Amino acid sequence: MTTYPRITVIGAGIIGCAVAYELGRRGAAVTVLERRDVALGATQASAGMLAPFIEAHHGGPLRALGVRSLELYDRFISDVVADSRPVSYYRTGTLEVATDDAMLGDLAAVAHQLSSEGVDSELLDAVGARRAEPHLSADVAGALLVPAQGFVAAAALAQALREAAVRHGVIFRTASAASGLRPVNGHVEVTVDDGEHTADAVVIATGSWTGALGIDGIQPPPVRPVRGQLLQLDWTGDPLSRVIFAPRCYVVPWENGAVLVGATEEEVGFDERATAGGVAELLDAIGALLPASQAAGFEEVRVGLRPGTPDDLPVLGRAEVVPNVIYATGHYRNGVLLAPVTAQLIADLVLDDQEDALLVPFTPARFHTT
Repeated sequence: MTTYPRITVIGAGIIGCAVAYELGRRGAAVTVLERRDVALGATQASAGMLAPFIEAHHGGPLRALGVRSLELYDRFISDVVADSRPVSYYRTGTLEVATDDAMLGDLAAVAHQLSSEGVDSELLDAVGARRAEPHLSADVAGALLVPAQGFVAAAALAQALREAAVRHGVIFRTASAASGLRPVNGHVEVTVDDGEHTADAVVIATGSWTGALGIDGIQPPPVRPVRGQLLQLDWTGDPLSRVIFAPRCYVVPWENGAVLVGATEEEVGFDERATAGGVAELLDAIGALLPASQAAGFEEVRVGLRPGTPDDLPVLGRAEVVPNVIYATGHYRNGVLLAPVTAQLIADLVLDDQEDALLVPFTPARFHTT
């Protein structure tokens, strides 16, 4: 077994926290470096949807990874809660809505594919869709119900992961910006605001800021920021029963009456501002989907920069030239969903030198990182 006694994780979003927790609970000595604080990047603007059959309709490596991660979630939450505090987590299903007959035909094809894979789902006509969710607009043509999917409180989960990781000896250094890495005699020197930090292995979980981390001898993978704005509304009247996903927005309901509405996808660089245009876009979308939303109170808008890649797949695995630098970044809209499987696969790679076949499509080498 290959063991790295000193592992540094750079980044404390949902991915960095999950990786640090998994490494720590397996006995590694882990330090997390974060330039701001835990879960203040894309994680704090995530609705926490756990829906691999929506995010990757047509199969492929992203869906395989997402399905594996969803299978891990019950145990993942149980372990984290045992080591920290309760986290709101629901597997109440998702309702993916079609607004015309063509879209309903597409959902029928998805339902057929899911059936062939042994995944429980139900294709609903317009009447059935409104029976499942009475608040839906009369314009809805039907929907696909997938009972196994759900959602989790993303920022709360990240904070719980931090507490759980600390219980296993992980050290978090917030307000510590790492600006560069330099391989030295089999170790990695990390340049931090207050000096140098030495590690035997480094996991890069820096999300949209991956390209800003200079690494001697390595061209970083092309990860870019994609701004996502998310609204929180105070729902009134009969509550929504499950996640609703539609072409223009998704809606996640909470027990306390809060409803999350997301999310914009904006190529605006590192601009983290909320905008009137983004808010108006989401309010218009939920108004068309759920007319009763017009009576909801407006609580807040959250903004996060999601880490996108040219092929919309995460970057997971060793840097070719410096194998003790490992990437766990580029998760785009799926960081919360993919946190358990990412943590497991990266820990297997770092601690046991085991590379699961699931990692192959996500290798940094696909971008010719040299």
